[in-house]
Amino acid sequence: MQRSGEAHAIPSVLAILGPTASGKSALGLALAGELGGEILCCDSMQVYRGMDIGTAKATAAERAAVPHHLLDLASPEQQFHAVAWAAEARTAILAVAARGRLPIIVGGTGLYYRALVRGLFEAPRPDPEIRARHQAEAAAMGVPVLHERLRAIDPVAAARILPGDLVRVSRALEVYEQTGSTISELHQRQAVVPPPFRMFSVLLDFDLAYLRPRIAARVERMLAAGFLDEVRALRAAGFGGARSMQALGYKQLGQHLDGLLSLEDTVAAIKSATAAYARRQRTWFRREEIHLRAQQPMVESALAGLVRGWLGGDASPSRS
Repeated sequence: MQRSGEAHAIPSVLAILGPTASGKSALGLALAGELGGEILCCDSMQVYRGMDIGTAKATAAERAAVPHHLLDLASPEQQFHAVAWAAEARTAILAVAARGRLPIIVGGTGLYYRALVRGLFEAPRPDPEIRARHQAEAAAMGVPVLHERLRAIDPVAAARILPGDLVRVSRALEVYEQTGSTISELHQRQAVVPPPFRMFSVLLDFDLAYLRPRIAARVERMLAAGFLDEVRALRAAGFGGARSMQALGYKQLGQHLDGLLSLEDTVAAIKSATAAYARRQRTWFRREEIHLRAQQPMVESALAGLVRGWLGGDASPSRS
């Protein structure tokens, strides 16, 4: 969507971001109706076909009311990355804007959003032999030993990565072994290319006291809608060992189907893990450049008025 009086302006994009269960989807739908928009889903699990209930994908009725993009891009056994999503998102933004509609990014996957607005460096391809060696070393000596090795090589990365996070510790060590440069150095060398659009970002930054009961209610709704049957069907289709099946809810329900957890304990585990994820999402987005941070629910019409002013050039987004 172009600003008035600018025949060749770059597209304008609205982003509604925030932790799980904060009401992003409902707000995005309302604003799409008010502003003539289409929704671009920024969710690392909604890209997988067949993973619908547990990822809270838009319903058929919602998609009929407002076009949704960036859903169902991959099969559950495939690995889908932030760089690929960002490329798809940029294409969708240009297509939506060319139709005279407002692209509205809605979601909570911070890495995907960062890849879109800031880009990610091109890392070397994973090396299965290096990763297997790291896994063997972690099993023999413990992940903290690898973390200390990383700290000696790249203290900046080590400060960002938890000592028990084998996946990220291994990746940082792997990049150094492959390139001779630390992952932090590669990030610093990355050329920041301005995205081909202008962004107005809104963060629903609600605290956990507000989110926890909403998370609990959402988990109950998912289960009532057939979440357990969805997991059964995915496992029956041969996707039980896929990395995507380690996602929130899918992992715990898989453990239940394997006889490791009672259903009651499974539900409690899903709620607890989702609340922990929401906490991490809030921490992530505090590091992003955000134009408007909402710490309590906003009236859609008031936010739509702010966005209209920004689109028309009558008001600049306020920085927080």
